Amino acid sequence: MITKELFGYLPCGCKVYSYTLANESITSASILNYGGIIKNIWVEDKTGNVADVLCGYDDIDSYLTANGYQGALIGRVGNRIGGGKFTLDGVEYQLTKNDNGKNTLHGGKYGFNAKIWNVEEVDGEEPKLVLTYTSPDGEENFPGTLEVTVTYTLTKDGGLSVHYEATTDKTTVVNMTSHGYFNLAGYAAGVIDNHTLWLDCDKINSLDSELIPDGTLIDVDGTPYDFREEKVVGSVFGADHPMMKEFGGIDNNFVCTDYDGEIKLRAVVTEPVSGRKLSVFTDAPCVQVYTGNMIVLTDPAFKGGVPQYKHCAICLETQAMPDSMNHEGFTNIVLRPGEKYDTTTVYAFAN
Repeated sequence: MITKELFGYLPCGCKVYSYTLANESITSASILNYGGIIKNIWVEDKTGNVADVLCGYDDIDSYLTANGYQGALIGRVGNRIGGGKFTLDGVEYQLTKNDNGKNTLHGGKYGFNAKIWNVEEVDGEEPKLVLTYTSPDGEENFPGTLEVTVTYTLTKDGGLSVHYEATTDKTTVVNMTSHGYFNLAGYAAGVIDNHTLWLDCDKINSLDSELIPDGTLIDVDGTPYDFREEKVVGSVFGADHPMMKEFGGIDNNFVCTDYDGEIKLRAVVTEPVSGRKLSVFTDAPCVQVYTGNMIVLTDPAFKGGVPQYKHCAICLETQAMPDSMNHEGFTNIVLRPGEKYDTTTVYAFAN
């Protein structure tokens, strides 16, 4: 079942709609045509109680003014681009430096998170929303006209699948992701220190103080970033590691073990009290894990007036390596005419 409701208006007068997907599973979700934002994900716990496990807002104005990319669809290129520039086929492209005036973050000043998407509703046992957007040549100074399709599917077993597709008429770069902030106890329940995390990832990118890769990879063995055996997220906060101290929590790109392009289970988050579990299946080569260390406390309150607070959620952004186009040997995010960008992530919920 799909329910469409008016959510609000943009300053230009454009209507923003919320689409709620529901079926017989333990999960339902609402998605906006603005920014492809996932606004709510409701999941039953082990006793049958339902909670919204995704941070977000009650009104469109908050999404327009707040930081953090809450629930947003990110593109053309997720994560950071050092110096806001890259060279492709001998041409240097200078992008908007929307990250501390030095780097480009999540697609630039007006990335895919700030666009109205066309929406096709496909109802059924596994209801779908098919979002499409044409990013013109030169948008945010990225080359090529990019035809983008993102399909959200609520699966019959309680997962939310996100399928990204794109083609271009000129060589460009693409690295899309979804920026959901998950708290499996419910977004209003407090910090996520008690959540446990397992990752099928054996390396992380080494980062400078501005979260830009320095070109090297770090083996997680013997570091606080080794989640190959499940452990409590909060147990690593404040650990004796330079990056953990610098960032005040986790904000790192984890590289999937034995990556081969197939969809595999790469991350599992569990909240022990409610029993809710989130399993992330993806064919992406990496997972950016972020624990809300840089939440802006003066931003608008979350749904229901819940104040924002650090470590209120965990993000699991499936992607290629950040700043890939500026480092030899990193993941390839170049898309050429005649090729297709095609990647899928499933956020599967259980209790």
